[in-house]
Amino acid sequence: MVLKQNRYLQGVYRGAVYLLLIGIALAMLLPLLWLVSTAFKGPLDNIFPVSASQELSPFETIIFFLKQLFPRHPTWQNFTAVWQQQPFGQYFLNSLLVSSLTVTLNVLFSSLAAYPLARLDFAGKDLVFAVVISTIMIPFQIVMIPLYVLAVELGLKNTYLGVIFPAIASAFGIFLLRQAFQGVPKELEEAARIDGCSELGIWWHIMLPSVRPALVTLAIFVFIGSWGEFLWPLIILDQPEYYTLPLAVSNLFSAFGLNWRLIAAGSVISVAPVLLFFLVMQRYIVPSEAGSGLKG
Repeated sequence: MVLKQNRYLQGVYRGAVYLLLIGIALAMLLPLLWLVSTAFKGPLDNIFPVSASQELSPFETIIFFLKQLFPRHPTWQNFTAVWQQQPFGQYFLNSLLVSSLTVTLNVLFSSLAAYPLARLDFAGKDLVFAVVISTIMIPFQIVMIPLYVLAVELGLKNTYLGVIFPAIASAFGIFLLRQAFQGVPKELEEAARIDGCSELGIWWHIMLPSVRPALVTLAIFVFIGSWGEFLWPLIILDQPEYYTLPLAVSNLFSAFGLNWRLIAAGSVISVAPVLLFFLVMQRYIVPSEAGSGLKG
């Protein structure tokens, strides 16, 4: 009897947890659903849900508002209008170029910095690592003005390199890859040295293949952050031909007033590549066999 009561209580508790998690998930997804729905709504659809004229039960009220969430007359006209009236093709290519270069340089330089901190012995290694990690706690707004002055002095204003400049390496990337490098068996490194491989060769041929999941994880984080970066491009760019998609979406408010359908369409265009990149890259976030390449 006591066992049945315990199972019943466990079932009730598990059901309550699931309901809570479902509620949190719906609350997180509702703004995204509204954004996508608004992007496909036609002129006859209501952008914001209207209240019911008659009294409804709580469940009927929820169903009433959910019906208004989805467009009754879906159309691609909003996307076509945004793409034709604004140079979104150029903005898209700018964001793609900036994000691709940022990912490449960040992964390259972060891995080059993380390798000696993880595998080589030199004086002050722990102090250097501590200083690097401590920079994570410094808000970007504090170093924003010195970075801007330095970028202007280097002639990087209104250039793609100027947008990439603050993110060519990151303390988070160095920390992540250092921890991954420390998990690679030393026997692989020693075998490579016996074969005459240099330190740079060990880094390229042994370490990087062994920590591929960490590299992909870092690439995803850097790509998402670079693609959605707004503050720094707003500061370093004042020529529209260099604008990225976040700046382009912000301009939609002034270009189209408060036409939420077109603003939502532009936002969906800017968000879709990030979701696609994550879906494509997530299958590579799996344990690599290189790190376990030793036989007992």
